[in-house]
Amino acid sequence: MTQTILHIDASARRTGSATRDLSERVVRHLNAGRIIRRDLASPLPLITEDWIAANFTPADQRDVVQQDVLSLSDELVSELQKADTIVIGLPIYNFSVPAAFKAWIDLVARAGLTFAYSEEGPKGLLDGKRAILAVASGGTAVGSEIDFATTYARHVLGFIGIHDVEVIAADRMALDPETTLSNAQKAVTELAA
Repeated sequence: MTQTILHIDASARRTGSATRDLSERVVRHLNAGRIIRRDLASPLPLITEDWIAANFTPADQRDVVQQDVLSLSDELVSELQKADTIVIGLPIYNFSVPAAFKAWIDLVARAGLTFAYSEEGPKGLLDGKRAILAVASGGTAVGSEIDFATTYARHVLGFIGIHDVEVIAADRMALDPETTLSNAQKAVTELAA
């Protein structure tokens, strides 16, 4: 049994969202002891010049204002650190990820916290975690040359150390939504708990 799940929904739609339904099914299937919930339909702030300055100031030298600027980012990083499994409801918008998901990535990709620089290049610090992407699209086939969402999500999760990434796809729903959803729901039941 997965002990702690971080459940992230990136869809702007709070109702009628295929990715929200699929990610919720995944979470129920995994039967976690603890679920941390993060709904990106409640927008996260974009990083700013003040955020960048605070982030690049050593933690023991940050003033109260800088600590406050980074407080939400610290909270998001802490959610990732506590989770064994990250379940992400990820719609494909215009061939890529929603802006809300990119904002989340920008706030959690932090040198010294989720990755570190080394002579061999960056190294992710969140090893040993699993991610499951519940992906839906209208016309983009997952894994195709026009799918910049799952390739980006896999890459950036790997960048922070999460290399065990599975995709549950309800793609090309504009063509055959019933079959696509049925196949995705079946894939959820076949996930290893």
